[in-house]
Amino acid sequence: MRGADTVAELVRRQWGDHRIGLRDEHHTLTHHQVAAGAAARAALLVDLMPPLPGGEPHLGILLDNTPEYPLWLSAAALAGAAVAGINPTRRGAELARDIRHTACRVLVTQRAHLPLLDGLPLPGVRILVTDTAAYRELLAPYGSARPGDARLGPVRPDSRFLLSFTSGSTGAPKAALCSQGRLAAAGASLGAHFSVGRDDVHYICMPMFHGNAVIADWAPALVAGAGVALRARFSASRFLSDVRAFEATYFTYVGRAVQYLLATPPTPEDHAHRLRLGFGTEAGAVDAVRFRERFGVPLVEGYGSSEGGASIQWTPDTPAGAVGRAAPTDDLVVVDAETGRECEAARFSPTGRLLNAAEAVGELVNRGRSTFEGYWRNPEAEAARLRRGHHRAEVSGGGWYWTGDLFYRDADGYLYFAGRTDDRLRVDSENLAAAMIEHILARWDRAAGVAVYAIPDPVAGDQVMAALALREGAVFDPAEFTGFLAAQQDLGTKMPPRFVRVMSELPLTATNKVHRVVLRRESFLCEDPVWWRPAPGAPYEPLTPVATAALRAEYARQGREPNS
Repeated sequence: MRGADTVAELVRRQWGDHRIGLRDEHHTLTHHQVAAGAAARAALLVDLMPPLPGGEPHLGILLDNTPEYPLWLSAAALAGAAVAGINPTRRGAELARDIRHTACRVLVTQRAHLPLLDGLPLPGVRILVTDTAAYRELLAPYGSARPGDARLGPVRPDSRFLLSFTSGSTGAPKAALCSQGRLAAAGASLGAHFSVGRDDVHYICMPMFHGNAVIADWAPALVAGAGVALRARFSASRFLSDVRAFEATYFTYVGRAVQYLLATPPTPEDHAHRLRLGFGTEAGAVDAVRFRERFGVPLVEGYGSSEGGASIQWTPDTPAGAVGRAAPTDDLVVVDAETGRECEAARFSPTGRLLNAAEAVGELVNRGRSTFEGYWRNPEAEAARLRRGHHRAEVSGGGWYWTGDLFYRDADGYLYFAGRTDDRLRVDSENLAAAMIEHILARWDRAAGVAVYAIPDPVAGDQVMAALALREGAVFDPAEFTGFLAAQQDLGTKMPPRFVRVMSELPLTATNKVHRVVLRRESFLCEDPVWWRPAPGAPYEPLTPVATAALRAEYARQGREPNS
């Protein structure tokens, strides 16, 4: 497998390769056709983006995983443009903000997502709707284009290529930058690590607006010349039939997807496929064992953010529960954020329980030269990531890269994930900001106070819990609350709380801040009334002692606690 300096070079290599390169349930394209389609779209893009004072060569992609998504990624690489992956679970003003913040001059979408854009203020944004006759007519004159014919400017390894949204604890999502060179190098590294070859087929069922799919699935396939197979949206019921039909050998996942797959009825054909590897995050040790036993496929956990600031690599000798060790290019340490000193090595009981959490758990920091390339128009966020020791440093002066994640490390250097340093919630591998959900829930006229916080999911990641202090004389009406949530256009699909704790008043710290530590510690195991949704979208109902016991048993089966 031969690497390249840019993604554009990798796309150009597909020209003349008539093996199957890209498939979904409706389309089959050769590698050559992918390169030709990318060239046509690149030529169109150049015509749609004439030079403007202050105009950035940015396009947004608001698509499901259709062939148009990798075709436009490839087109942007050829043209020297940058892509902002737009999250279709965002709503209203927040969705408009994402598109405007990343300075998108063109937005590529599909008819199914047009209702999300109705009424949004998007001045100067040209919208292309891929599944229409008008789009096909617009693209037709560019059918004879060849890769490299049309560019907006020089295409170099440092050319901006991705603006990947990543949420923080407060405020709007940040757009992490990724150059063509960094993505090409990441694809080469993962491809070499997992021995990806030309005969592999990468099944992309995770959404391509996430780095999981683009960096860990599409990029290594592009480097190796492997095939790519797409599912528009993840489907547990279609997973095995897809991987058989596409003869897939590799896929990426998040923990929730693995849980959904394990929930499907077992069949005698569960081992009848070519899959050899799944790579992802937050599967949970118990589910990883179950997955391998049932489907015969090992799941390899990884750690690496869209920012590229730190990377942990799994190896076959990685202990159970650990993520792995630092990548060779990183100098990763676990640091006490208050003092800047390195934390003690973790000590374990004979059963594997961490004995010195207070001394061993700290923030994961990269003291080496990271590949972090910054955030789009957000110097404050960059400065918060890059600090010398435990003091902030000017971005131009470099500094340690602070991941914002808690870890502990054993005496052999293996790293174990322990949570997040702030009030972020990670639901189905999507980061959410508690403050933004609080601001929405605070609109409910019965609420006098709102606190949103993460409690552990039984398998991996978090679930959203909210504590509501009601106005005097008000009572919690589940039907009215559900109607209120449905009416909030900026409430994303992952944001509604699964658990709602009704309180007379919120607990406060000595500085009159909401005491989230207490709320998280008590979880739903409290004396106050708690309402919950047994399944996503289900009506809220009282959390009874019977339901609580069943939930605790579910956590126990996964080796987790609801208030850990």
